[in-house]
Amino acid sequence: MDRLRGWPAVLTEGPVGLRPLRLRDVRAWRETRLRNADWLRPWEPSNPETPLFRTGLGPYISMTSTLRREARQALAMPWVVTYRGAFAGQLTIGAIVWGSARSAQVGYWIDGALAGRGIIPTALAMAVDHCFFTSGLHRLEANIRPENQASRRVVEKLGFREEGIRRRQLHIDGAWRDHICYAITVEDAPRGLLVQWRRARESAAHGGPPHEEV
Repeated sequence: MDRLRGWPAVLTEGPVGLRPLRLRDVRAWRETRLRNADWLRPWEPSNPETPLFRTGLGPYISMTSTLRREARQALAMPWVVTYRGAFAGQLTIGAIVWGSARSAQVGYWIDGALAGRGIIPTALAMAVDHCFFTSGLHRLEANIRPENQASRRVVEKLGFREEGIRRRQLHIDGAWRDHICYAITVEDAPRGLLVQWRRARESAAHGGPPHEEV
């Protein structure tokens, strides 16, 4: 596939939005990363040969250029997460494989000041629906450190299933770390994840079991 169906895409659900990552997001990205360095460090991939956490302009420009090139090659969907129109984090569908697999991996992070408002579950539900019903993917994976309870709750609430441990899968915060593989296929959500997520939130708002949001 030489062009990604449905990309670039802008998606919205209430105050939560997804839009393509832009080079001019650099100031908002850098300011958010600096404020959230301690919040993000335990969960972010690192390089064994470089410093643990970098927030200068160079890494952003390199990352954005790479992701935009991969999007043109139908290998990634790099989104900014917005809340009430402002930069709130990132969500990337990457490592897309076409052919008989039609699979990809998802990663995300959010400004710690905005955690607990259901922003990432809403953004992820929109992204999954777009991947399945517009772009034509069949399976999505999210690989999460066992200690990252907040991120695990996000995918569990949306119906991703746990498929086992991947030993020392990624270099995170200075060491090779185990990850739990979560996955979902289009058959698991025939009417879409966003519909399921809306219903779950409405149920909670009307006296259903309380849950912590991320």
